[in-house]
Amino acid sequence: MTELQLVGGIKQLNQSNYKQWSTCIKSYLQGKDLWQVMNGTKTRQPTNDINSTIGKWQVKATRVMFIIKTTVDEDVLDHIQDLEFPKQAWDTLETLFTKKDAQLQLVKGELMTASQGDLPISQYFQKIKNLCREIGELDPQSRVSDACMKRILIHGLRPEYRSFVTAIQGWATQPSITKFENILAGKKL
Repeated sequence: MTELQLVGGIKQLNQSNYKQWSTCIKSYLQGKDLWQVMNGTKTRQPTNDINSTIGKWQVKATRVMFIIKTTVDEDVLDHIQDLEFPKQAWDTLETLFTKKDAQLQLVKGELMTASQGDLPISQYFQKIKNLCREIGELDPQSRVSDACMKRILIHGLRPEYRSFVTAIQGWATQPSITKFENILAGKKL
């Protein structure tokens, strides 16, 4: 149980923390003498007939897969859940998070499914702004316009804001995103 508690101290891999996560996991696996099944000469199951060698490798590989799978977000787990070897999982995650196009698609997907949930207005707006900024940094041609950002923000709001949003949408001059946020947060203008 101590291993799970130690792994639990590593922040789960999500759309924005791959570098931090991979550094922590690598150090953790090295400290547990498990890194060789991820990187090096022991990334594949031994093919010799020595059962103890095969068994030891399988135990290590299973532990590494458990560590990886329990330290990634549910959305990320979908990409590696059916893989057999730890090296395959590691390489898949590396490709997913270091390739610009793949990362752009992940961030766009997160933006399109974002909702306020339990977040206060200011945190929800900041989350959407950060995702839009990240998309613009990854690909300036894909920059999210203010009008599109407003639609995404409105779409993800909790239901109690719907009537207020409907009223604002009827205004002749639409408020800026900052003004819109201030209105919804109940701040004085």
